[in-house]
Amino acid sequence: MVKPIIQSATQTLYDEDYYLWLRTTINQLRAGQFSSVDLENLLEELESVGRSQKRTVKSLLIRLFEHLLKLTYWDVERERNEGHWKGEIRTLHREIKDELKDSSSLKPYILEIFDECYQNARMEASDRSKLPIDTFPVALLGSLEQILDENWFPEYYHNHHGKPD
Repeated sequence: MVKPIIQSATQTLYDEDYYLWLRTTINQLRAGQFSSVDLENLLEELESVGRSQKRTVKSLLIRLFEHLLKLTYWDVERERNEGHWKGEIRTLHREIKDELKDSSSLKPYILEIFDECYQNARMEASDRSKLPIDTFPVALLGSLEQILDENWFPEYYHNHHGKPD
């Protein structure tokens, strides 16, 4: 015989009004009402936050690499787009630094995904520029420290297009 599943009021609230569930859970925790907390959904949400932070950092890093590649190798569009690309690079630097400031333990994760993100960025830069993928070097443009330095640009860019502002 199958037992009916009895949902607590907060579990039902989680399904029906997420924001109210969140506020209720926060209030229960602050008041020390731990036995009332919908622990199963709370744990799921906390795990989800960690996954979301990792996805955010990965996405930002791919976009940063992509813009560095376009700025450095997409000669035909550089004059028209250089300012925009540099602005995007600066914004992405800041956003990645903000993520790392909030969660410094993500730095080892960035090292773990660094090469994968670069290879993804090569494909995206190729797709967006319609240039052959081999236009963009297989070898990384620089180290993690260089890539995250807002004043750094790849050596090729310096040698062929002058020093950036």
